[in-house]
Amino acid sequence: MTRRTLAVVSAGLSQPSSTRLLADQLAAAARDELVRRGDEVELRVVELRDHAHDVVNNLLTGFPSTELRAALDAVTGADGIVAVTPIFNASYNGLFKSFFDVVDAQALVDRPVLIGATGGTARHSLALEHAVRPMFGYLRAVVLPTSVFAAPEDWSGGTAEGALRSRIQRAGRELADQVDRRPPATGPADPFALTTDFAELLGGGRED
Repeated sequence: MTRRTLAVVSAGLSQPSSTRLLADQLAAAARDELVRRGDEVELRVVELRDHAHDVVNNLLTGFPSTELRAALDAVTGADGIVAVTPIFNASYNGLFKSFFDVVDAQALVDRPVLIGATGGTARHSLALEHAVRPMFGYLRAVVLPTSVFAAPEDWSGGTAEGALRSRIQRAGRELADQVDRRPPATGPADPFALTTDFAELLGGGRED
């Protein structure tokens, strides 16, 4: 049995949060599909509102707190990522952008990412394509074809209905497909790891 990890990033600001609700349902769809294929799956939830002050401090100082470092490692060391933001002023919210600003620029290369968003009206759904998708494209992540937007009318008693439910299931399968075709993640890269051995560093790669 292959062990997989999925990082679930929610940038919702309220509690309870429809953003977190969508993130959880997207993650559950991907997890269930991977389990059906024989994988063991761990979900690692990163609730960005819990790290808001630390994210700002990291932007100012260049150093993450212990708690923020753990959150960053959960994301950069995962096999796949579910990333969901509320839409403010036709774009992702500032907390979502600031968090990914402090992620190492190389950490998400070739990492499958399922993007989602919530908003007060379906008119905001295009923000996924003109704001969220390009941001992850810049980070060279593999952004899944299906993005998922949920407006208030898409929920009934806290559960996804109709077209939203179908879209969640399709996006979950796409994430499972991308995760399945890659070797298991080995955790976040060590920024202090040597890329050459000690003898080569001392001798410049030449023998005396």
